[in-house]
Amino acid sequence: MIIDLISDTVTRPSKGMLDAMMHAKVGDDVFKMDPTVNELQDKVAKLFGMEDALFFPSGTMANQAAIKLHTQPGDRMFCDKWAHVYNYEGGGAAFNAGVTSHLIDGNRGMFTAEQLISAVSGRADIHVPYNKLVCIENTTNKGGGACWDFTELEKIQKIAKENNLAFHLDGARLFNALVAKDETPEQYGKLFDTISICLSKGLGAPIGSILLGTKEHIAKALRVRKLFGGAMRQAGFLAAAAIYALDNNVKRLAEDHKKAKEIGAVLESVSYVTKVESIETNIVIFYVDDKIGADNFIQKMKDKNILLTPMGEGKIRIVTHLDYTNLMHEKLLKSIKEF
Repeated sequence: MIIDLISDTVTRPSKGMLDAMMHAKVGDDVFKMDPTVNELQDKVAKLFGMEDALFFPSGTMANQAAIKLHTQPGDRMFCDKWAHVYNYEGGGAAFNAGVTSHLIDGNRGMFTAEQLISAVSGRADIHVPYNKLVCIENTTNKGGGACWDFTELEKIQKIAKENNLAFHLDGARLFNALVAKDETPEQYGKLFDTISICLSKGLGAPIGSILLGTKEHIAKALRVRKLFGGAMRQAGFLAAAAIYALDNNVKRLAEDHKKAKEIGAVLESVSYVTKVESIETNIVIFYVDDKIGADNFIQKMKDKNILLTPMGEGKIRIVTHLDYTNLMHEKLLKSIKEF
């Protein structure tokens, strides 16, 4: 039995999801003629109370398209120093959109409205970039699945508006935050100019992300997606999996959160673990004693068919997901206790 906790992207389609995929009605999505893709886009737009949506092959492409929508080469984007759009998208913001990133020193991937005010203030002349975009990530990946405080997001949005800045949400794991904080999609739809949602993480679809925005945003995004090579043909087979995931796999995210907290409790009980980050959703980040070392611990667990991932700076990450069974959970907890 392989216990793969490297990410929540490792899941495989369930029988129900495969059935939905095999029976999907499809067409050529490049010409907007795939009925299942159109259904998915309409469904998510209505869910968030936003005007329109566009299906993308990946979350990185959806985020990069959003950045390009809101900026011109030479403009400045504000994000946390741990933001996915800066750290884990291959330098795409600089390569694809030509923007410079102003990194804010937040806490676990989250900065405050006060920090943003400080960042956007100052000189505005020919020597400095134009301020154009604020990008936040919820939940935070490198921050261990942490959820933003919604009141703080409202304050940040107010500052963005006052300074003519677009406001983009990298919502790769947004549904984890919605479940954990008992929030609604409509709340976020009213707050952000654009939102990306990953369907292949906790929700369990095999491929795909959605970008939400105004009709004008999505019309531009359609061209950017083509420019990036992301236009797909009979994509309805993938969209059907996404629809199934939205209909069946949202509420059960609470199970992943519960298991993650149980793992955290066991990690805190053993002497060789020096720190466990606060756990809100399905990501557990912890540190082991230097005498053991993160790489050594990960290898020893791999020898037991338990797959974990390093996050740098001594961090070790565990991500729970829908393919992580109760039997696997028991074995993991036992292995941690007996290490």
